[in-house]
Amino acid sequence: MPSLFHLAFHVRDLDGARRFYGDLLGCQEGRSTATWVDFNFFGHQISLHLGEPFATTRTGQVGGHLVPMPHLGVVLELPEWQALAERLQAAGTEFVMPPQARFEGQPGEQWTMFLLDPFGNPLEIKGFRSLATVFDS
Repeated sequence: MPSLFHLAFHVRDLDGARRFYGDLLGCQEGRSTATWVDFNFFGHQISLHLGEPFATTRTGQVGGHLVPMPHLGVVLELPEWQALAERLQAAGTEFVMPPQARFEGQPGEQWTMFLLDPFGNPLEIKGFRSLATVFDS
């Protein structure tokens, strides 16, 4: 089994987090208490704890766009990314950066979308034709 990534961060409401991460994104819920809940975030562990989310700014310059920093993300195979993008669009999700292709025809060609969870935590979801090309330069 490959190594798993773990990130713990704040949310203001666990029920809202369950609706967003569980129902909308489709992440399976793991352990929880009255003050935190774990999710399987596309094969990685995130722990959402009650508290004030971290401050972010749109200072990340990528492909001619200013994106929220810091942000959490995941890299998916393109068909899974496309299915998630369609589900989010059908749900009326407001995007920081709508689903789109970047770096077309170049090493690192990818599809991306940025969105905020209900608490303002920024997420980037990337799609690649092959995960073997994620680190191409």
